[in-house]
Amino acid sequence: MRQVFDPENLFWSLVGRMVDFVGLSLLWAALCLPVVTIGPACAALYYTVVKCFRQREKGAFGLCLRAFRDNLRTGIPATLICLAAGAALFFGYGVMRAHWGTDLGAVLFVAYDVALLLPAGVVCWLFALLGRFSFPLGGAFRTAAMLALRHLPSTVVVVLMTLEFLIFSIERWWPVFFAPVLCALLSSLFFERVFPKYLTGDEREKLARTSETPAEEE
Repeated sequence: MRQVFDPENLFWSLVGRMVDFVGLSLLWAALCLPVVTIGPACAALYYTVVKCFRQREKGAFGLCLRAFRDNLRTGIPATLICLAAGAALFFGYGVMRAHWGTDLGAVLFVAYDVALLLPAGVVCWLFALLGRFSFPLGGAFRTAAMLALRHLPSTVVVVLMTLEFLIFSIERWWPVFFAPVLCALLSSLFFERVFPKYLTGDEREKLARTSETPAEEE
């Protein structure tokens, strides 16, 4: 009986992971409701997923809320910039779609859709960077653009994957219970492979120490 109720056994570990998976997804959705906080919510979710699902730390909800609070100052202006740029790009999408009937219009429409992968990729890199590192606003955008271009295959995969999760969640309500965390976790497979390449030796050592620090001591 002691083994059955041992919180460290496989069954209860899986239950805890499922609770974190669903709970973090719903928490992310709630934090996104004011709209201007979408960026800080995404940065906090990515940070928490890396810490809890890749580095096996505990206290997922506390980590997420602290990361959300810490990212508000930079994340809200970044979100507003992304929303304004997105509105302009969406307007351009509508213009291109209106000329779909001609051969030239069809070619331009497809070219425009392909070109949209880059700004979408910058956004994906941007909030992952803000979740993992401290950046001024301009530096975050410049670094995200550099990474999106330099690692274009990873950028394309992450953008298409994120878009599929987004469409799937909009068309059906129930994916919100798992899609945000799963998307962040799959994205981390690409991002976390890249980030250490751009750190100095001291920064890499500091990041490694931070990764090994229990959540309670951070």
